[in-house]
Amino acid sequence: MTIILGIDPGSRTTGYGVILVEGQKQVYLDSGCIRVVAPNKNMPLAERLRIIFDGISNVISDFKPDEVAIERVFMAKNADSALKLGQARGVAMVAASIHAIDVAEYSALEIKKSVVGTGRADKFQVQQMVKSILQLSGTPQADAADALAVALCHANSRNSLVILAKAGAIDRRK
Repeated sequence: MTIILGIDPGSRTTGYGVILVEGQKQVYLDSGCIRVVAPNKNMPLAERLRIIFDGISNVISDFKPDEVAIERVFMAKNADSALKLGQARGVAMVAASIHAIDVAEYSALEIKKSVVGTGRADKFQVQQMVKSILQLSGTPQADAADALAVALCHANSRNSLVILAKAGAIDRRK
């Protein structure tokens, strides 16, 4: 049994999703969003990053994941937005590191391809596939669904590596 925390970082909304993996079976545990709600538009970035850090740390304390997976930063049109996204990603990774949890990184293309079957999937398609794969009664909010997709991508990647390792072990005995 392995508990995986998936993270979809954002400077205003950071999604998280927690799944349990037992062999090929993937079970939903929890998901949600860490929302940085500023009482005024001038909340310092450092304060917003602390809220994200505390939120991820709380999820880690509650679920004690064995592994963490996070979406890689993509180059946005706005350099300032990309920098803020990278900083949000960084504090989430530090939260995992403080708890001595390895962090795997996946591109948006890898995540969508793993979960939906195409790297060009839109948010609605990701939400629907996450709902279907995890047999959820409702559709998760977009950022939470993206985080669950990151966790599912990591689970699929892990399972593929296990299968390859077992195949290699079988071949070596011939």
